[in-house]
Amino acid sequence: MSINMNLYPNINIRSIGNSLGGLKTAFCLGILLPAISLASDTAGAERPPTKVVVDVVRQTPVSQTFPVIGRFVSRQFGVVASLTNGPVQEVLVDVGDRIEKGQIVARLVNDRIRANRDLMAAELRETSAALKTAEAQLKLTMGEMTRLNGLRESAAFSQARYNDKQNEVAKVRSKVMEAESSVVRAQANLKLVSIDLYNAEIRSPYDAVVVRRHAVAGAYLAAGNPVVTLVNDRDMEIEAEVPSHRLAGAMAGRVVDVILDTGKKISATLRAIVPSENELTRTRPVRFSFDGVSSRLLGAIAANQSVTVQLPIARADRVLTVHKDAVTARGNGKFVVVITNNKAQPTKVSLGDAVGDRFAVAAGLKQGDIVVVRGNETLRPGQKVAFEKPSG
Repeated sequence: MSINMNLYPNINIRSIGNSLGGLKTAFCLGILLPAISLASDTAGAERPPTKVVVDVVRQTPVSQTFPVIGRFVSRQFGVVASLTNGPVQEVLVDVGDRIEKGQIVARLVNDRIRANRDLMAAELRETSAALKTAEAQLKLTMGEMTRLNGLRESAAFSQARYNDKQNEVAKVRSKVMEAESSVVRAQANLKLVSIDLYNAEIRSPYDAVVVRRHAVAGAYLAAGNPVVTLVNDRDMEIEAEVPSHRLAGAMAGRVVDVILDTGKKISATLRAIVPSENELTRTRPVRFSFDGVSSRLLGAIAANQSVTVQLPIARADRVLTVHKDAVTARGNGKFVVVITNNKAQPTKVSLGDAVGDRFAVAAGLKQGDIVVVRGNETLRPGQKVAFEKPSG
């Protein structure tokens, strides 16, 4: 609809426009000012704390184990070698024979050794006789020199003769020393030959079972050549290759359960962790010895027989743990949000094995720390939180 302004000659159009503009401005200000005031009030007020669910870092009883494949190993196992040279006369044992310490397992032909021993014995008797002769000669010469010295105050004393006798005594004394050395040398030679004669009979160094024969009658053996291989099945241990990151529960003196391949369970004591790591498998050898009760089973086991060792996951019976829901994984590790003075503080942690619905804590937390288990994904460092104090 259009208005004919000619019908209203007294109305000023410009004043009407100005009045409308003022109304618009007032209307806008009436709307914006309360909004600005409300925003200012909201900004001035503190943001309410974020409600979260928490749990306490605490000591947890640990009885959890993990299986490691091991094997029985003999503490005395190896080759018995010949200690002297010679042809084999006879081998007195066979594979599977149980022998005792000191028992003869083989003999070498010893005719030449016996003859050589007789020769050395004769040389010893000869040198011993020469020593006695030299000692008698020294005694006689010393007596003559003593008599000459007794005539020193008489006219019958001859200084030249006395000096000659002194030289003769020195010469005889040297012969005595030479004879003594010959006796010592002959004794040593006789002892060496006697050792060879003794070693011509090859003996077992310990109680064992023969697992292999390396020599037969008629073969020639040099010193160091193998004769038989023995294993002592009465002195056994268990060796297990344990991953290096699983050694937290490995501690010398700790008693563990061992399950034989027959299903029977025995006890063993951790004796040593060998400080040598396999660079390919990242495992370390761990040795377990038997207690007095389990040692009675040794007659039923064999070297290299496989067993399963139940190794504890923790060194102590109680271990510091954190709830699994408190742990979040990020690019550079695992983090837990710890509440300090009602504020969130993300903390990097190092964790061990799982203990039920919790993780063992290796580093980063202490007993009594309060951690967030619900709502921790969106918390920022320093953000205020609200929670009910946990009962644990």
